[in-house]
Amino acid sequence: MPAKPKAAGKGRGPAKRKLAEEFPPGEILTDTAKKCWKLGTPVGQGGFGLLYLANENATQAVGAAAPYVIKVEPSDNGPLFTELKFYMRAAKPDLIESWRKSRKLKYLGVPKYCGSGLHDKGGSRYRFMVMDRFGTDLQKKFEESGKKFSHKLVLQLGLRLLDILEYIHEHEYVHADIKASNLLLSYKDPNQVYLVDYGLAYRYSPEGTLKEYKEDPKRCHDGTIEFTSIDAHKGVAPARRGDLEILGYCMIQWLCGRLPWEDNLMDPNYVRDCKIKCRENVEEFMKKCFSTENKPDEMVRFIEEVKSLGYNDKPDYQKLRSILRDGLKAIGAKDDDKLDFSVSVNGAGPSSVKAPKRKKEVEKEESVETDGSPAKKRKAPQKKGVNGVKMGSPKKAAPKMPRAKKAAPTAPSPNKPVAESKPPPAKRGRGRPKKNS
Repeated sequence: MPAKPKAAGKGRGPAKRKLAEEFPPGEILTDTAKKCWKLGTPVGQGGFGLLYLANENATQAVGAAAPYVIKVEPSDNGPLFTELKFYMRAAKPDLIESWRKSRKLKYLGVPKYCGSGLHDKGGSRYRFMVMDRFGTDLQKKFEESGKKFSHKLVLQLGLRLLDILEYIHEHEYVHADIKASNLLLSYKDPNQVYLVDYGLAYRYSPEGTLKEYKEDPKRCHDGTIEFTSIDAHKGVAPARRGDLEILGYCMIQWLCGRLPWEDNLMDPNYVRDCKIKCRENVEEFMKKCFSTENKPDEMVRFIEEVKSLGYNDKPDYQKLRSILRDGLKAIGAKDDDKLDFSVSVNGAGPSSVKAPKRKKEVEKEESVETDGSPAKKRKAPQKKGVNGVKMGSPKKAAPKMPRAKKAAPTAPSPNKPVAESKPPPAKRGRGRPKKNS
């Protein structure tokens, strides 16, 4: 009998990670600032960790309307540590607020770091992180909308994400896994969207020193297969242009309902080659996604602008915003800060057509779910959730498939020390860029 294929990310150590013990409601955790947090009931499981409702008032019971959640994992596991590094370096409340004011933004969709620490129980040590509670994720909204968002909504989401990505990039990180299931609506204001899940966040410019372009066959296809960048398909560490390439794929999928390579997500080389062809001929790419009369010209301009970036080039975020705003003007709309998910697209209601299983979902059925590993699994649509995790049940996540990055500009970039070579063959086991501590 043939052996089962490896689950994503299992080839580089994660398989030996321990599972988290479930704590009883009322357990008190003390963070590094000596602040006490009281746990409520667990609301989800992410492979090796648990997510709990929480309250900062240790004297009161934690109710269903608790404003915080706490993620807990065994301390020797890596995923939560990686995410914590990002939050502690780049998501402190004062940093986010200062940026918001300087850019005159109504809000910035980056979750704030609330606290973290270590907790000993039953002879084991656990790491925990406190974060704001969020509402539903956009993947659920996408499914409910018949797998299409309105043109106006997509452009608004794109503008919010450009704000988020510029902030992250200016603080030396790239996210590398932008997608609907990692975009959560605010628990208090459904017109605000936040980018979460920084388990694959990569510090591309530690202390201002940019990483060199280098292809690593062992890390091919890291990320979520349908959205990952061409760079990631080649095993190159994430860069700023990759985040923008991924955003482009997301917006196109939200507009047309399906990317051309979604017919064969089980073959990462096929997906990679399709993306390379689409990059080489953007107009043909658009024809595969849209009818001639409905082709969004701003998407062509957006893809072409991102395509022109070298590996270490700094994106022109304002130009990209202008492109999306031009798209709003072209359809007679304006960015009114209201995210309307109720608008029917071509009369579409909840889709009755099932999309093919993603590779990560197939692998998920064959392995234990993870929550932030080198090949982190992702959230699937939830009936009702807290921070994108289904209430009262384990967190559904599709494995984090390797990312692919947008191909380099037509002309070689001076920032690219190594010429991009022919993509290496795909590997079954997934990896991720080496973490920067």
